[in-house]
Amino acid sequence: MIFKGKHGPLLIAEIGGNHEGNFDYALKLTKLAIESNVDVIKYQIYTGNSLVNPLESPDRHIHFQKFELTKNEHIQLAELCQKHGVQYSASVWDTSVLDWIDPYLNFYKIGSGDLTAYYLLSEIATRGKPIVLSTGLSNMNEVIDTVNFLKKENTVYKNRDYLSILQCTSLYPNENSNVNLNVIKTFQDQFDHPVGYSDHTRGSLALKTAFAMGAEILEFHFTDSREGKSFRDHHISLTKKEVLDLIKSINNITILQGDPQKILLDEERNTDHVSSFRRGIYANCFIKSGTVITKNHLISLRPNHGLDARDVFQIIGKKANLDIKQFSKLSHDMFDEI
Repeated sequence: MIFKGKHGPLLIAEIGGNHEGNFDYALKLTKLAIESNVDVIKYQIYTGNSLVNPLESPDRHIHFQKFELTKNEHIQLAELCQKHGVQYSASVWDTSVLDWIDPYLNFYKIGSGDLTAYYLLSEIATRGKPIVLSTGLSNMNEVIDTVNFLKKENTVYKNRDYLSILQCTSLYPNENSNVNLNVIKTFQDQFDHPVGYSDHTRGSLALKTAFAMGAEILEFHFTDSREGKSFRDHHISLTKKEVLDLIKSINNITILQGDPQKILLDEERNTDHVSSFRRGIYANCFIKSGTVITKNHLISLRPNHGLDARDVFQIIGKKANLDIKQFSKLSHDMFDEI
């Protein structure tokens, strides 16, 4: 399964633009992410000219130009990931690169901003590789429309394991009150596809909670340090140490989740708790032989010796066939039908 990680959920460490256009820094971040034991390391592939209109948004155009990496640099990063057994992935924001980057991708990541970019989605869908779709900036109808569009463009996306949908809020940073992890359940009810969570909060609480709520994919930004950084994304990113802590928490949550079937555990059975914690039925007073039993003659106390507390209504209305001392253990053969 493409959307299954070695720790349970597929863990995607997004370097994204945190390299800030510096290839040596990109290499450093990639090596740290590899050491963090994640499943996937993700980047963004674009040029300023292919992404932003320089007349309509000149500052953003300049920003993305500064953050560009070359074709050869992306290929080196992909080969470094693969050499160490980690998947390389990218949000591809430029259709002209699809031919040369496709061999390095096991799946395509669609960023929130491109959920409505149907031309780009169509180009990617023709490749027939699995897609991870982020849903920030959208409402439910838009998510449904895009999922249906992908399935119309290529029927392979009707297959459960070829499309996944991530709950995401495109705020940087995103406050806890805007995370809306309950959307995970909404997506699970709506779509027969893996559902995950893409994080923009500070820290890892939202990621841990999302996993506990059933997220099969966890995506988060990754950095070496948040100290002294001016670029926004560093401040919503996890470090190597924090990712390792996240993995430890995921393993502990998995242990805590345990078996979905409710059973009496052997460990419980091997204690005396079944009898010492549960209640039995005892005589609440001296009961003379021949007395017709009412609920006032009985009391339910720990431990569960003699008659089980569930048998109380089998005794009421019967007649005692012997004298019974207060707090005596009871048994069915002490009572007769009237």
